[in-house]
Amino acid sequence: MTGVSYLRTTVFLFMIAALSGSCGLSGNKQLNRRVSLSRHDDIPYGARVAYDALPNIFPDAELVVSNNRNPFPLSESSTSKRALIVIATSVIADSADIPTLLNFIEQGNQVFISARYISDNLLKSLSIKASVGHGFAYTPDSLTVGVYNPVDSRYRSFSYPGDSYDSWVSKYDTQYTSILGRAANGRPNFVRLTYKGGGALYLHFAPLAFSNFFLLHKENMAYYENTLSYLSPNVKQVIWDEYYRYDHGGGGAFPTLRHMLNFIFSNGALTFGFWLLLLLLVLIYLFESKRRQRQIPVIPSLTNTSLEFVRTIGRLYYQRRDNHNLATKMVAHFLDQVRTRHHLTVTALDGEFVDRLAYRTGYPKESLATLVFYMQELPQRGYLSDEELLDLHHRLEEFYKHT
Repeated sequence: MTGVSYLRTTVFLFMIAALSGSCGLSGNKQLNRRVSLSRHDDIPYGARVAYDALPNIFPDAELVVSNNRNPFPLSESSTSKRALIVIATSVIADSADIPTLLNFIEQGNQVFISARYISDNLLKSLSIKASVGHGFAYTPDSLTVGVYNPVDSRYRSFSYPGDSYDSWVSKYDTQYTSILGRAANGRPNFVRLTYKGGGALYLHFAPLAFSNFFLLHKENMAYYENTLSYLSPNVKQVIWDEYYRYDHGGGGAFPTLRHMLNFIFSNGALTFGFWLLLLLLVLIYLFESKRRQRQIPVIPSLTNTSLEFVRTIGRLYYQRRDNHNLATKMVAHFLDQVRTRHHLTVTALDGEFVDRLAYRTGYPKESLATLVFYMQELPQRGYLSDEELLDLHHRLEEFYKHT
């Protein structure tokens, strides 16, 4: 592609981005936030501008596009130097890909990988550890990145108001790793690992810095040019790899799970929904894990049927005016209570009985003696008035209440 055609493409995409921004401000159309990083896409987060700029950055190199079926088309040997460029949201390398990749670099070739998430097995083989910024307070808007100029080593930062979707290097081996760029927090996000034979591996952790939106914002194209200028200008073939732009996951189930979690945590709304769903599942487990059982019926307390029976019989005798017979039954009930409740054997209604019962119940001895004396005279009396029957009843009630 000539410089004129590249300029036309750039102007055309810039007009599209400007129109998209004006529509978003007017409220008629929302910004397309889909991240494709495809060389065919003109959307804000496509990578057509980055792809079209490669002939200008590597004018003497052949541009080759690999398909989405093989991770690295590197197995064939070549005497000319080559450069592999991978720009994707995540790169999850299979265990078989890593030896192939490292062998390609050791032959003196260059590999440039830009992704927010790079699988742990690949980073571990390079003695590198990366951290991803996410959480409830995570806001994906605005990205600031910086790069050291490959000629004079001057540091220059670039930014744009779009999504960040970046991470950074938190641990690395200083003996083999060089810092070429940094994130907004000052932590390295662009590093180089050099190998014998002139080969090098470049790891970049802010892939949206190569999107159409970022590169067409102000003078951000200089960031792309400075970044790829670290690759050897003597390469004869530039391979644009598209395998990891598709949903390929290797390295077993755990890296695939990490891939999905990183996608969730890259979006603030999805992150909030994920933690909310997890909290609801915990609450459901806590409440539903309790032992289920039938409702225990309320069993009413047993009533004193014998006492009710006595009261019923008493009212019957009272209505018939058989006061003497009723008084005899009341005395019999009293003696039965003494035997069953207070466990006293009644042999005779005498002073000894009064002393024993008063001691056992704590009832006043004088009142108890009067009551017992009244019971002693009852058999000799042939008639009993209503007042005398009521007096006996009150005395017995006082005794029952006290004991």
